Amino acid sequence: MDPVDRIDRIDQIDPSDTAGPTSPSPETAPPPTGRSWQGVRALLTRLHFYAGVFVAPFLLVAALTGLLYTFTPQLDQLVYGDKLRVEQAGEQPRPLADQVAAARTAHPEGTLASVITPPGPEDTTRVVLSVPELGDKQRTVFVDPYTAEVQGELTTWAGSTPLTTWLDDLHRNLHLGETGRLYSEVAASWLWVIAAGGLILWLGRSRGQRAKSVRGAVLPDRSARGVRRTRSWHAATGVWLALGLFFLSATGLTWSNHAGERFGQFLDAIKGSAPKLDPRLPGAPPPAADGTGEHAGHGGAGQSAAVDPADFDKALAVAREADLGGTVTLTPPAETTSAWVVAQNDNVWPVHYDKVAVDAATGEVTSRVRWADYPLTAKLSKLGVQGHMGVLFGLVNQIVLALVAIGLILVTVWGYRMWWQRRPTRGDKRAVVGKPPARGVWRRLPLSVLVLGVPLAIAIGWALPVLGVTLLGFLLMDVTTGSAGRRRSK
Repeated sequence: MDPVDRIDRIDQIDPSDTAGPTSPSPETAPPPTGRSWQGVRALLTRLHFYAGVFVAPFLLVAALTGLLYTFTPQLDQLVYGDKLRVEQAGEQPRPLADQVAAARTAHPEGTLASVITPPGPEDTTRVVLSVPELGDKQRTVFVDPYTAEVQGELTTWAGSTPLTTWLDDLHRNLHLGETGRLYSEVAASWLWVIAAGGLILWLGRSRGQRAKSVRGAVLPDRSARGVRRTRSWHAATGVWLALGLFFLSATGLTWSNHAGERFGQFLDAIKGSAPKLDPRLPGAPPPAADGTGEHAGHGGAGQSAAVDPADFDKALAVAREADLGGTVTLTPPAETTSAWVVAQNDNVWPVHYDKVAVDAATGEVTSRVRWADYPLTAKLSKLGVQGHMGVLFGLVNQIVLALVAIGLILVTVWGYRMWWQRRPTRGDKRAVVGKPPARGVWRRLPLSVLVLGVPLAIAIGWALPVLGVTLLGFLLMDVTTGSAGRRRSK
């Protein structure tokens, strides 16, 4: 009998009913000889088990922190509503020049970095200031667009409020900086492996057991008891979550440290990156090889441009004529040879992410990047990240992410419960948790699987370095444990 089949049969028995001292054990069951496709199932079972035991804590933390982050728009309104929202006092807002002047009067520190127009009629205008002592963060001043009165200010990061920034750091790195980002990359790297392995094992198992139908694969068996009942809920819920888990894994990896770098190299190689806007004014010299202007630091091309608040209105008017509707971010030129940059940020379908470079002096659009011109890979990457953050389609996106996060939490808890339920409970074989699947599955894999699988695993390990390193760690641990067990048995 196949050791994995033996495990399956044992798992179908409630340990409180049998599990006597003579019950067969997956560790002691003699593995059959010969190579077959059952060896692939046994390998998936062992991989799924160990990945679940050691990686599930990372997934649980990621799911919990992601669930908190999902509803940051509502939390922001609850905590910072007095700054973010206004009562509409008129049909037409005041000119941006008046709003910027009011913000600068209240906060003359730093330099003007950008202005973000209100996304809705009851939202404030955001005047963003670069303040040296804040480092990579900014000071955002919130202005009533109808009265030009300052509502307040917050220290923001990439446009996010302090609460959103705190929750974002919690989800990405547990507030441990670059070192902490390894946790989230471990979770994203292994999530698709665990989900795919579990899906294959469950669907393959359903064909020959409880129900030979779709219903048996996607609905839990309420008549089952013990570990069978827990596994039924674990697996059926996993089937429903699979698509969402694959999406979160893929999109999370695109901006991770190590896999994200590989992904960027891939996009560059296939020319699939987003097109870049040329912010230079006509006739301006090209940037030097080191990224600076020809006269950077000595006036001329590198001299910072003085920002006239009235130019915000000019740049906005040109952008509106160029069909950039909705909320936009206006960034003044960093140098006298640069143009204004106006970028859409509309996440409601159909999305709008056009950008234009504007010469405020002449009222001309000097460069443009259209969302329609993005390569397919760049579009998928952009939409994936927005969807991962829960901002793509508003509340619907948030609800779907919350359901996936809650489902992942439940599946993880059920997985550990199964491990506990499979423990020996009688005789001299008592243990805290169940034993792992039998070793030696490598010797039972078909040669074709080894020939194709090993190079594929190496390629995946290169593309996803954290997955590759941790998988190698699992293999070394498995070999070490097996060697120690053989020495003890002598």
